Amino acid sequence: MAATSNGRVSQDPPVLPQNNVTDRLKLLYPMVNEEETPLPRSWSSKDKYNYIGLSQNNLRVHYKGHGKTHKDAASVRATHSIPPACGLYYFEVKIVSKGRDGYMGIGLSAHTVNMNRLPGWDKHSYGYHGDDGHSFCSSGSGQPYGPTFTTGDVIGCGVNLIDNTCFYTKNGHNLGIAFTDLPPNLYPTVGLQTPGEIVDANFGQLPFVYDIEDMMKELRARTRLSILNYSVSDNPGDWQAVLHKMVSTYLVHHGYCATAEAFSQSTGQVFDEELASIKNRQRILKLVLAGRMGEAIEMTSRLYPCLLEHNQNLLFLLKCRQFVEMVNGCDSEVNPPRCPRVNHASSPPRSSSPLPSSPAQTSSKSNSKVQAQRRTSHSVEDMNMANVAMNGGSEVTPLIKADSHGLPDDNDVEMEVSDERNGHNASNGVAKPTSPATSNGYQNGDSHPVEDGENPDNNVEEMDVDPPAGKRQLCGGSKPAIERMLEFGRELYNMSQHLRQEQGNNEANKKMLQDAFSLLAYQNPWKSPVGWQLDPMQRETVCAALNSAILEASNLPRKPPLEIAVAHAREVVRLMSRSGLGSCAFASVDDLLRH
Repeated sequence: MAATSNGRVSQDPPVLPQNNVTDRLKLLYPMVNEEETPLPRSWSSKDKYNYIGLSQNNLRVHYKGHGKTHKDAASVRATHSIPPACGLYYFEVKIVSKGRDGYMGIGLSAHTVNMNRLPGWDKHSYGYHGDDGHSFCSSGSGQPYGPTFTTGDVIGCGVNLIDNTCFYTKNGHNLGIAFTDLPPNLYPTVGLQTPGEIVDANFGQLPFVYDIEDMMKELRARTRLSILNYSVSDNPGDWQAVLHKMVSTYLVHHGYCATAEAFSQSTGQVFDEELASIKNRQRILKLVLAGRMGEAIEMTSRLYPCLLEHNQNLLFLLKCRQFVEMVNGCDSEVNPPRCPRVNHASSPPRSSSPLPSSPAQTSSKSNSKVQAQRRTSHSVEDMNMANVAMNGGSEVTPLIKADSHGLPDDNDVEMEVSDERNGHNASNGVAKPTSPATSNGYQNGDSHPVEDGENPDNNVEEMDVDPPAGKRQLCGGSKPAIERMLEFGRELYNMSQHLRQEQGNNEANKKMLQDAFSLLAYQNPWKSPVGWQLDPMQRETVCAALNSAILEASNLPRKPPLEIAVAHAREVVRLMSRSGLGSCAFASVDDLLRH
């Protein structure tokens, strides 16, 4: 629509894809939970006076009244109020046309304010008017504030939710604070009064003319400094002892034996758990993080005999992970340790050339192979039927294809390795978790660091942990291993049925089994929508659950106090948001921990 003054022509603002708008708003207001407190994204088609017309996805406002007196004024509010978790909220309005007289007001209002008025004229209403440049603070009489504005100008309105103040900008220049002591739950508001007045709003879907990010950095630094300088006790020694205890229990909880011992010697902390018990847990956790789930389950049962017996859901979780590691080719059931301990002195010498087989031996081997092929074929059918049953009897892709001999085709077994070892990008665009870097003392992509000079488990064989670069193969490419995996899958399904009979329907267990079995429905599980399960990072959740269960069985806390304190801090920030404290926007626990 052409402007009616100074010859300039306004053009409709470009419409960004919705995902780009969402991304910009998340960058601006990362602490806002829009499920609880949605952000203003457009003008409301319901919360307006009838002299207001909307277009351009409810971002353009035009006046359609008579405009004879102030009684013809009309305003519109945004769809939602400003969430406190924004910390610093900002929107801009471009004057497309000032119309006949330019009686335009830009500002804020509460939900109860009359829309047959310009913003600022009534209680809990605040506005900056273009015809005289005055600010109106819940009053019909304005105060000199800034310059007038007209066609082509961009007026910004910012709300500092920490100090409860409001400021305006004109064409990217800050005009200073206009209002103080603002009440909560205010809505962006614009008002028009004479024919031809048209304005466009930018709630963040486009870059702002004013550099609001720079102001946000200042507020973030100010909030962080106030947190760091806050005095928590008259006696710093009391807090120092508490912090030492929290660090010590954290190190013990996660099995950092050498570091915990060194820290204990320097701070005088005493362990609540015996050193041997800590090392036992560390042995088990290292097996889990290496993908050797079978060995981890066996060692847990041996060192803590009643733990898994009394916690069948935990055992089911471990066995589901074991099935995933079989697919990955990491578990000892399909990939025995590279260096098993054998007594070489008592081992018979190996012949350098194979001995010829007798006809009887050949016949016996042939029969054994046929039987193995039949068992594999039955296992494939059983697994496919189990997958159908778990999906409510609907048709699903067969878990794994068998050839005429009952064994999987080589084409179905051999997999290409992803170019990105630390992420599995499925072709359907489903997002997957990514693994952390494998540096800084982290071994084989695991998140559990191995400390310098520490070898807590001399009984754990040297382990091959994730599939090597090159081509990934189902169960490491071994057909006997695939047969064992299918047999194990049938045992796992039977266990799930037994648990269901004993405990009733468990949706978490059901989904866990479905996800694990679904890996076999794809020619390349590593690049499938369920391939995220094969990421080594997924072992961490299992590791944490097992570690907590062992500690609880030993009458020790499931979680270390340090982690509980961090969780409490995050909850406090969330409650600050609900209570309308704007500083929550810049009190990021993660940011504080990183610094």
